[in-house]
Amino acid sequence: ERQGYLHRHEETGRYMFGAKLLNLVNMALSRMELRERAAPYLHALMRRTGLTVHMAILDRGEAVLVEKVEPPGLVRLATWIGKRMDIHCTGVGKALLAYLPEGEVERLIRERGLPRHNENTIVSPKRLREELRRIRERGYSLDDEEDELGLRCLGAPIFDHMGRVVASVSVAGTIAQITGENMAELAEAVKETAAAISRQLGFAPEGEKDEA
Repeated sequence: ERQGYLHRHEETGRYMFGAKLLNLVNMALSRMELRERAAPYLHALMRRTGLTVHMAILDRGEAVLVEKVEPPGLVRLATWIGKRMDIHCTGVGKALLAYLPEGEVERLIRERGLPRHNENTIVSPKRLREELRRIRERGYSLDDEEDELGLRCLGAPIFDHMGRVVASVSVAGTIAQITGENMAELAEAVKETAAAISRQLGFAPEGEKDEA
């Protein structure tokens, strides 16, 4: 009741659902709709790249995986639906972080810090801001062994009809699977997938709005 999930009626004394609980229900329904709309595109991305595909949302300052599509084969990544990940050192996380309002970015950095996972992790706020600017310029994020040694990840943002970043999509693999030779091609595939899902959610880039 103190947290707002239940509300007690003053006259009857009976408990009713509070606003926070209704918000949780709405969030859950939104996630289900997002997964349903994104599913064909995520599977197509997996077939196109042969890599593990993730989709994540931002929740309480962390990237939470809401979908995972794995290719057939022996390489299995230690990720699962519901896994919570740092946003400053993962492909899905940086793709979410780069498109948040500046004030929100600063708040998250201040409250959560930039924990070091290994020697490649960005732990400087200044370097992270520069990285986020590069992500916005090129349209995709790169986790270059920053979260886990031996693994790389390429991510891109998903926008809703209001132009807000609501999720991100990524491909993840070993450093032998994602290399300097194929990185540009893989990044383009991730960007195209994120753009297609965004259109499904009603997002129209400025150029398409002008044409309409």
